[in-house]
Amino acid sequence: MKKTTLLAAAFATVLGFSGVVNAADYQVDVRGAHAFVNFKIKHLGYSWLYGRFNKFDGKFTWDESNPNGSNINIEIDTASIDSNHAERDKHLRNKDFLNVSKYPTSTFNSTKIKFDDKTHGVVTGEFTLHGVTKTISFPIEKLGEGKDPWGGYRAGFVGTTQIKLSDYGIEYNLGPASTHVELELAIEGIRL
Repeated sequence: MKKTTLLAAAFATVLGFSGVVNAADYQVDVRGAHAFVNFKIKHLGYSWLYGRFNKFDGKFTWDESNPNGSNINIEIDTASIDSNHAERDKHLRNKDFLNVSKYPTSTFNSTKIKFDDKTHGVVTGEFTLHGVTKTISFPIEKLGEGKDPWGGYRAGFVGTTQIKLSDYGIEYNLGPASTHVELELAIEGIRL
């Protein structure tokens, strides 16, 4: 009888902690190029200039049963900026813009994630660019999760925000139509 009671208690304990086991860490899939940090800014108010950062890394924690307990941390190599134009990229790397020799990285570290439903939420965190750190919030969408063909498990999210360049000490005058830049974080992670 004692043995049965102990086994039942052990089984109940395992079941009781099963929710904790669901939380998992994910490595952002930069090696497979299934994650992107993109940007766009208006050019003279007539068109959009698009670009991306080719080098970045990060991790996130995700638990479908407790999505508001998730977090994400991203580090971007600012020298990897790529607007598909070598001379422009050289200018973007210098002191007028990113000043990559002084500020080689930009980071985002979440402090809170709040989902309104199974796929839509808002992430809040500390965004550092050009040596300035500010708290930002922006909408995110869970795109999906599941097994991949190579025996792994993946989850993907996308979020977009807009920042004012002068808020981050970037004062170069690009004209009144180009005071803000839109950033897109498209993240696919592999469960560790």
